[in-house]
Amino acid sequence: MLKTDLFQVVSNGENSGVEFKEDTIGPRDLAKELVAFSNLDGGSVLLGVRDDSSIAGITREGLEEWVMNTCRDKIRPEIIPYFEVVKDVEPGKDVAVVRVEAGWGVHAVWHNSHKTYYIRVGTESREASTEELERLFQQRGGFRVELRPVSGSTLGDLDIRRLTDYFCRVRGQDAPNDDNEWARLLSNAELLSEEDGDHSCNVAGLVLFGSNPARFLPHVAIDCAAYPGLDKDYAARERLSIRSPLVSLFDEKGDPSDSGAVEQAIQFVSRNTPVAGHVEETGIRSDRPAYPLEAIREALVNAVVHRDYLLSGTTIEISVYDDRVEVVSPGRLPNGITIPRMVTGCRAARNQLIKDVMRDYGYLEHMGMGVPRKIVRCMREHNGTDPQFVIADESFAVRLYR
Repeated sequence: MLKTDLFQVVSNGENSGVEFKEDTIGPRDLAKELVAFSNLDGGSVLLGVRDDSSIAGITREGLEEWVMNTCRDKIRPEIIPYFEVVKDVEPGKDVAVVRVEAGWGVHAVWHNSHKTYYIRVGTESREASTEELERLFQQRGGFRVELRPVSGSTLGDLDIRRLTDYFCRVRGQDAPNDDNEWARLLSNAELLSEEDGDHSCNVAGLVLFGSNPARFLPHVAIDCAAYPGLDKDYAARERLSIRSPLVSLFDEKGDPSDSGAVEQAIQFVSRNTPVAGHVEETGIRSDRPAYPLEAIREALVNAVVHRDYLLSGTTIEISVYDDRVEVVSPGRLPNGITIPRMVTGCRAARNQLIKDVMRDYGYLEHMGMGVPRKIVRCMREHNGTDPQFVIADESFAVRLYR
């Protein structure tokens, strides 16, 4: 780091990625700051700078070795930081820069044989709450919300008809004959959780096959609204809250006899978007929907498969406007996926089990190319528009334009 760069950082003060400390701090305090940065997006501790941004300089002998030993002895898993000293920031006063990147895993301070997890919130490093820690492990791939047991639920809260259809028709297996066999099968398939001999549904089991998922998980609903203009309005043409399991129930011919949440959402969009006459190059007139069905289906399936089920205060939203359809899913993109990577077909799943089951039903492509092939390409071929992907604080939206 150049001296001019350091002056710029110091003049801007502390923030979510910068902390000032004098080099007299103890190893636990330094570990706390570095852990908090690593558990966010990375950051730098400037040793030799006071809280008021004045330069104190570094005085500790063997500072680099002390920093490295602290990161080895006081942090789990260990961190190897970037370390440099900027000389003569002020005459005779040096500043050490200790920088860490965002961790692949979740880091903790190790002190007195105990782990304490910290996160960075603005200019403060504080201990993570239980909910924050769960989300952090989920984001780093160390915790799967979909396998979390749902308190109070039992095998009886799953729709045996849908489960029978899935295992017999879709997977080609025999259906169990009694509850004990069902419990054994569903436990092995990770759709049921077992603890101390008792079975309870997990999030994935209820979302996919629950008789009434919203009874235990009200946030898994899909809230739909069709508006008469270009903005949200109380006077919607139609509103619908879908609280069914994701998958449909099929009859012996393979036709849906009880539509699941995805099919109901597709039907809502279809009946609230116009169908216009279109003349083919051959001169034959045909009806053409405002949006390609494949693009709508892919956007909806991605929303239910990749949403953050740990966010309990919000549902999936589908909004139909005169000029576009918006599908908003709670949670940011999972596991390091960015919009450019997603558009090129990069694969990552926040809810792998839900993804696998939906793929068994044919909702997802095995190669993970649904976004580039079914959303981007279909929209371009249909009306020459590009879909818009928007990341907000705690949501991800897909916008398809007419």
